[in-house]
Amino acid sequence: MNENNYPKLHNAMWPGVVGKGPDSEPVVGFDTMLELTAGAEVDGVKFDGVDLALFEHIDVNISDDEIKRLADKVGGYNLKIGSLVAPIWGGPAMGSKEDRANFVEMVRKSCHIGQKLTELGIRPSGVVRIDSASSPHDWDADPTGNTKLIAQTFREACDVAAEYGEKLAAEGEICWGGMHSWKTMLETLELVDRPNMGFQADMAHTLLYTMGYNREQDRILPPDFDWSDRATLEEALKTLTNALRPWTIDFHVAQNDGTVFGSGSHDKTGRHCQALDPNGKLDVVHDAGYWLRDENGVLTKAFKHICWDGCMFPNSVMTNQQTWNDILATMIKVRQAHGWYEA
Repeated sequence: MNENNYPKLHNAMWPGVVGKGPDSEPVVGFDTMLELTAGAEVDGVKFDGVDLALFEHIDVNISDDEIKRLADKVGGYNLKIGSLVAPIWGGPAMGSKEDRANFVEMVRKSCHIGQKLTELGIRPSGVVRIDSASSPHDWDADPTGNTKLIAQTFREACDVAAEYGEKLAAEGEICWGGMHSWKTMLETLELVDRPNMGFQADMAHTLLYTMGYNREQDRILPPDFDWSDRATLEEALKTLTNALRPWTIDFHVAQNDGTVFGSGSHDKTGRHCQALDPNGKLDVVHDAGYWLRDENGVLTKAFKHICWDGCMFPNSVMTNQQTWNDILATMIKVRQAHGWYEA
């Protein structure tokens, strides 16, 4: 029997950036992140690629020549490139006309980079990741009006992305207005109604959806939930994934301890845990199946690669090679359980 070779296994580069900076620890450089990713190996299996942040590590305004150099650098580590994070935070999706125009322009620049990387043969799969760049508190001042405004901005961004052959994925995270609960996320996606708009599921963030953080009325798990009650947790995950899986076009494997955390300038969101953290509330390999398989247990094959996301770890953890070996080992188990083989 052939070993599963899909989905491809990617590592995220933005954990070197998110929650780092002047009011936290120093950024972990792009080259260091690449070296740690390329250096990870478990029983002869290595990461297949990386997903990139178009901020801090990579300037969204880079020239086509610089895009080629980026492709050559990543390819030199025998890695592919997948999804890209658009730096849209300077223009909230429910902000002023100028804010929203800036948001769409950042998406355009990101899609241009994505298209060029695809043409260069280094990027066989992936999306451009966005969020509303707006806080739940601001959104709450006018939920209906603000959701309409976010959806309008996302639609304009989708139309621009389509010109480059790109898909946009909104990452469900409790710190983004209009995306801060599973129901508000679903409403936003339905209102956008574009064929190239989808959902990016991150297991650490979507677990918080079941707990109703930032929107208590949308919680699925009961208050004061006992984490030893695995059956109730599984039912909650089924409710969540049955609603959002049909929209899911990009997926982050992650662990979470059921708490929120923020560092540097990053608002509090689901706390990413290390792959083997004993406090993790998810059975990572099993629970990834709720996103990778439909309600009948059939593989969706909705995306060609999956990515590990673990943000706001201390730099001592980030720069330890064993951290990435443990992560890769977990990713391999996910692929063995929920992957497939293509010749």
